[in-house]
Amino acid sequence: MKTLKTTLWKYVCVTACCMCSLYGLAQPSALPPFTPPPPVPPAAPEGSVPMGDPEAFPEVKLDFPMEPGPFEPTWESIHAHYADYPAWLREAKFGCWVHFGPQAAGMSGDWYAKRMYEEGEKAYINHIRDFGHPATEGHGYKDILRTWNPEKYDPERLVEIYRDAGARFLFIQGVHHDNFDLWDSKYQPWNSVRMGPRRDLLAEWSKAVRRAGMHYGVTFHHEYTWWWWESAFRSDREGPYAGMTYDGALTQADPAGQWWEDVDLRMLYGPNFRGYAGIGTERWAPVKGIFTQHADYARWYATNWALRILDAIERYDPDFIYTDGNSTQPFSGYLSGTGYKCDAAQRLIASYYNRALRLRGKTDVFSIVKFHPAGRRGIVTTFENQYPDGIKTDQAWIGENPVGDWYYAPGFTYSAAAVIRFLLECVSRDGCYAVSIPIRPDGSLEPECEQMLKETGNWMKINGDGIYGSKAWKKPGEGKDGKLRLLPHGAVGKKMADFTFGPEDFRFTEGKDGNVYAYCLSVPDRETGLSIVSLGRRAGLLDSAVASVELLGYGGKIAWKQDDDALHITCPDVSDTLNTAVCFRIRTK
Repeated sequence: MKTLKTTLWKYVCVTACCMCSLYGLAQPSALPPFTPPPPVPPAAPEGSVPMGDPEAFPEVKLDFPMEPGPFEPTWESIHAHYADYPAWLREAKFGCWVHFGPQAAGMSGDWYAKRMYEEGEKAYINHIRDFGHPATEGHGYKDILRTWNPEKYDPERLVEIYRDAGARFLFIQGVHHDNFDLWDSKYQPWNSVRMGPRRDLLAEWSKAVRRAGMHYGVTFHHEYTWWWWESAFRSDREGPYAGMTYDGALTQADPAGQWWEDVDLRMLYGPNFRGYAGIGTERWAPVKGIFTQHADYARWYATNWALRILDAIERYDPDFIYTDGNSTQPFSGYLSGTGYKCDAAQRLIASYYNRALRLRGKTDVFSIVKFHPAGRRGIVTTFENQYPDGIKTDQAWIGENPVGDWYYAPGFTYSAAAVIRFLLECVSRDGCYAVSIPIRPDGSLEPECEQMLKETGNWMKINGDGIYGSKAWKKPGEGKDGKLRLLPHGAVGKKMADFTFGPEDFRFTEGKDGNVYAYCLSVPDRETGLSIVSLGRRAGLLDSAVASVELLGYGGKIAWKQDDDALHITCPDVSDTLNTAVCFRIRTK
């Protein structure tokens, strides 16, 4: 019955989609008008209010409008009705992160907006040096938003650079934890059209990506902004500004005569939650808890969170959406989901998928929810700064890491070799890979960064047959004495760039042509004998004997022999033409 219901709904959606397209009626579903945040109680003394227990707190069911269809706002319905993941994701394999926004202005790496208010942090020191003390007028983060203007930011050119580097999909940041929307947002007046660059950056990216024939998703990191911004309500503990609160406290003040008087500061910094025990005590996320004294605000906040995402979906029709965090879902009451427990994510995702059925005739979109349980359809996960230990096929996944850090800072190490090897660690385990490229405050790339991307693209042009459209082979790879030597986890940097592999270190994929691709993670010296134990007859991993061996990027014949112990290959002299990792295409009879 469930299958029949889904089939009938798909028929109705396809028919409606065709009729709407024919008559120009494929209009987005109506979203409600913006509603300002409700009043909140006065801030309590720091740490004086115990947070509620999320285990005992029933999940709140929200009621914001959603697209009708077979997907209902429950994880069970999402998993049951979602079909296969879009074929383009496996085909694309390699992508780039556009993790860029006004926080780049601080040139201090990730979480600049929060840490510029944390005494002693690098971002705090740099902010005072470059802009002024955050307790003084005109030197808060809100003022960065007013003046930030990346004049050299050119999505059209960056798309071309990323595609030439081999990327086939992009992550485009829509809003980071700083709460600043990078589009003409209906639900957030603090946005890039109203202030700062006065540009709809998502619109620019969307047009550029579509023209290039690539896929893209929009990323949303504002689910835990409400407790993330607690630092803006602090003050220095010592020194000449001790006790002078930062500009988060201005949310309670009279804005008359200020440049921001027509833009509600509560929509940027939110309320002061430092009264709750556990807020402001952890460097990353709180352990858990419910903001029990802010029930009305919490409901408004979760609803506004979802409406902002739905607004971007309606405007730009992305191929996927991404929510950040280290909990199993946004608004879980645990870790990054601290504060509330509700079905905002389920309702949002169900609406997104129903919309895809209406407009596309199929659910060829997906949602990324980090740390969502494996084995369920409809949700993709990511591995930040790492990759699984072994082959992972129980859910679609993407390895992700930044070059240097998630926002620009001087002195990054740019290494095409590190990017390529991290890609191989991911695809050999059946994943995809997206690398974040650091963009300078003015919107440009450092010359060394462009060179890294050019070198990556040159390597992909030679070796991409075993990457694009590939899947994991029967094992991810092999190493000396049967031990798999692994590229270090973390951001792309000096440690990863300096890590060396030997001629016995291999990663395997199965190409879309059905052949095995064996990537040696180094470039062997001339006449070096390579022995791939996994491809020997005794290993029993090949369905039939090896028929031919080809070195990608080399036009000559390869000397090879398969016996019980291994596939033995004599590597020709390719050190002047190939780099980083060489790839052998193994054909069987």
